[in-house]
Amino acid sequence: MLNKLFGFWSKDIGIDLGTANTLVYVRGKGITINEPSIVAVNQKTGKILAIGSEAKRMAGRTPGYIVVSRPLVSGVVSDFEVTEQMLKYFIDKVHQESFSILPRPRVVIGVPSGVTEVEKRAVEDATYNAGAREVYLIEEPMAAAIGSRLPIQEAVANVIVDIGGGTTEVAVISIGGVIASRSLRIAGDKLNEDIIRYLREEKNLFIGESSAENLKITLGSAYPLQEEIEGKVRGRDLISGLPKEITLTSEETREALQKSTRSIVMAVKDTIEETPPELTADLINRHIFLAGGGALLRGLDKAIAHETKLFVKVVDDPLTAVARGCGFVLENVDQLKSILVSPDKGSYL
Repeated sequence: MLNKLFGFWSKDIGIDLGTANTLVYVRGKGITINEPSIVAVNQKTGKILAIGSEAKRMAGRTPGYIVVSRPLVSGVVSDFEVTEQMLKYFIDKVHQESFSILPRPRVVIGVPSGVTEVEKRAVEDATYNAGAREVYLIEEPMAAAIGSRLPIQEAVANVIVDIGGGTTEVAVISIGGVIASRSLRIAGDKLNEDIIRYLREEKNLFIGESSAENLKITLGSAYPLQEEIEGKVRGRDLISGLPKEITLTSEETREALQKSTRSIVMAVKDTIEETPPELTADLINRHIFLAGGGALLRGLDKAIAHETKLFVKVVDDPLTAVARGCGFVLENVDQLKSILVSPDKGSYL
């Protein structure tokens, strides 16, 4: 009875705890927070100086004793205490306009598929310590499928490819369960690293992660473009050590990304090959759906379609698919407990 009363008043939230960005869905309001999963720490004092967007603005501009880093690697907690503080920051931000007596929220949080029990427990404990009353975990591809409004409870094949910052998750879902899946630690961050390495090795130019991210967005592609494009990139000349500007083409950027994009395409193909023939037959008239920020890479849908000979579609607003899925589960948690990877067994009041 007390839990029901608290549930009525609390601001329950769904969290897409991503390697690159954290999105927060608030029950009744939708997505209210979308900030980088980045924390700035003063190593002299151990004090956290900034979290989210403010911390990202500090990246590459701090003295040596201030470290700007991500507390999650490939969607998995690598620094428990910092992750806890980051979650607390986001939960407090949701509640900052509310009375202090507002009860702790229920939280549905997305985790990569295939995480270990220890990694699940780390996420649960960090979320509880950050202020949650109840914690439910859901695999990110399942959340992305729900957020994309796929008919996951029907006896048909739903193929979802969620390309985030740290991981690419491929899953075939039917009747509320995962039939076949793949999880790759190749995603948006790896694509940035590919561009940095290519420029260093082929152009003797060193650039930072933010510049690489911008090049990926403006010039990156996984399939030949109808009209190839080019742009300017600035960095440090590795020979002279001085600032330098060069012209980079979309063909060169595609070459830099080729190995990683090929791995993603083959993961999709391999997952489909593992799918039972009855469900594989469904795919002739259905789409493979792409979600996550990586789904926005030009031509990735065409590259997957070319390899699989199937229809491929980028979902509406792919960046928020997992968060929207967590929110939908939050609104219907009693009916959807069967799809959760770790149903809450208790509560913190």
